[in-house]
Amino acid sequence: MFKSALSVEKLVNRLARMPGIGRKSATRLAFHIMKLSREEAYELADTIREVKDRVGLCSVCNNISETDPCHICSDPNRRTDIICVVEETSDAAAMEKVEAFTGLYHILGGRLSPLDGIGPDDLKIKELLQRLDKGVEEVIIATNPNVEGEATAIYLSKLIKPMGVRVTRIARGLPVGSDLEFADSATLTRALEGRQEF
Repeated sequence: MFKSALSVEKLVNRLARMPGIGRKSATRLAFHIMKLSREEAYELADTIREVKDRVGLCSVCNNISETDPCHICSDPNRRTDIICVVEETSDAAAMEKVEAFTGLYHILGGRLSPLDGIGPDDLKIKELLQRLDKGVEEVIIATNPNVEGEATAIYLSKLIKPMGVRVTRIARGLPVGSDLEFADSATLTRALEGRQEF
């Protein structure tokens, strides 16, 4: 490799570390960035810097937000007696798009995956259990319908039910092996409306 292209290789390597971005996609992105004007490239860099400086996690639900608590947790029109538990922020965003849920969220920050070394202590489960003391009547478990998501749902159910809180699971309107963030609005609405006791 030419010495002048080492910085390009470094950019490709950085981009390839992102989830869902392979080496080919990283290379395409790097070349696209190189084609940007200096002003556009600096705007992109400034936007990334701004996100890192301004955006954090809500201390209540773990959603990404520029305020603490986030706009959902601080909304007086949201139901505080229902919490929808999801794996990631992108899952909560997908649920919000359908405008069918008016309760609060709790974002676990992942799912149980012993093969990947992710256990209960690696997720925001303790924080969820602490929230249940504040008048919560129902927890909707909306983990993804795959093996790890189901294992997480079962684990949470066993912890929550003895606390006297109703535990429901979103209906099976979602295909097994898919992710919430890629589901269409109609499917998510049906899944939410068809939830059942867990």
